[in-house]
Amino acid sequence: MRRRFNVDGICYPEEHYMVDMKDRLEEIKKLMDDGKYFVINRARQYGKTTILGMLMRKLSDEYQIFSISFEGLGDAAFRNEWALCRRVCGLLYDTIYYNEAGEISDDIQKECYELSLEQAKPDLRTLSNLISRICMMSDKPVILMIDEVDQASNQELFLDFLGMLRDKYMKRRSRPTFQSVILAGVYDIKNLKLKMGKDGERQYNSPWNIAARFTVDMSFSTKDIAGMLMVYKTEQGFDIDIKKISRLIYDYTSGYPFLVSRICKILDEQMIPDDATDSAKVWTEHGISKAVKLLLEESNTLFDDMVKHLMEYPELNVMIQNILFQGTKYPYFQYNLPVSIGYMFGFLKEQDGLVSISNRIFETSLYNFYISEEITKNTQLRGILKDKNQFIKDGYLDDYGLDKGYLLSFNFNKIKRQGRKR
Repeated sequence: MRRRFNVDGICYPEEHYMVDMKDRLEEIKKLMDDGKYFVINRARQYGKTTILGMLMRKLSDEYQIFSISFEGLGDAAFRNEWALCRRVCGLLYDTIYYNEAGEISDDIQKECYELSLEQAKPDLRTLSNLISRICMMSDKPVILMIDEVDQASNQELFLDFLGMLRDKYMKRRSRPTFQSVILAGVYDIKNLKLKMGKDGERQYNSPWNIAARFTVDMSFSTKDIAGMLMVYKTEQGFDIDIKKISRLIYDYTSGYPFLVSRICKILDEQMIPDDATDSAKVWTEHGISKAVKLLLEESNTLFDDMVKHLMEYPELNVMIQNILFQGTKYPYFQYNLPVSIGYMFGFLKEQDGLVSISNRIFETSLYNFYISEEITKNTQLRGILKDKNQFIKDGYLDDYGLDKGYLLSFNFNKIKRQGRKR
């Protein structure tokens, strides 16, 4: 079975083409070695689960690692404190049962199992004492990794759980606890109260203020992309201009991992016939442009989430429309709520001190979304776009129209207002 480009779930080096993660893993390991608690909060499909899996494989000889996930954790798990603690004990037990955490005593395994049973009534203090016993009896420092924390982040009890871990961290000199705790999800922990609908005054009052800053760059550079494509080129025997192609892919994606891998996957699996003898011709500037077009036309969870979040956060929606159609320049300030949210979801970035759309593919997808929405409602705009159809193909913005700047030359909001008056 040959390796493939992967955009569905965790990546494995022996099965998938991947960028070299060695330097990133070393940066994260240093945080763990230093006893830091931290959050890997990055946008959807940014490689969070993959990096946790690679850390577990790399460090299992040095650390005892409990790697659990809150994915699929329903509201029943947060019905009360007992239910939450039972579920956490069950997740810890699963890692022991499947031998994922290394050598664990039979007594600890039995305790985790018994506390996970439906009739058990463990509270946060019981769970805290269990954690201390696990860490006390381990021959190695113990690490806790929790993936998909967003699944629990709209629950008040989750904040209590984080508060328990924080209390243990503060008392770590005298009471055994985890060497390091890593949470992974889209939402920054300081924004959990925002997700719960709390007012802005309280949203930064987080029980996770012990967390160290996580500054590891998880986007792919042109060098990263070139390294991955070099392995692909060697294995497939294609004659690819690695330097040019990696730069083109980066120009479209700004290194967003899902978008990089998706373009490569389309080129490799949708545009190269099985019996092709001139497959290298696909890996060209024209081929990448065609792959980007196919990507923009497809429905995927990343674009679905983008639309959903625009509806959830009206201020972010207005900001992005103003940037795209008015050319409005917003200073980048992380405590500005729409900026913070847009950055968290991966839609926005800082560029020369100003807020910018994070990459060309998102920019084109957002243009297409707003224009299609307005065309549906506004007959006047339909007429304008019909007259200016050199930038519109099949009802969508032609990607190359972005560089020509046509859409910034008319007042989108003014046209909307005029259309509604008619």
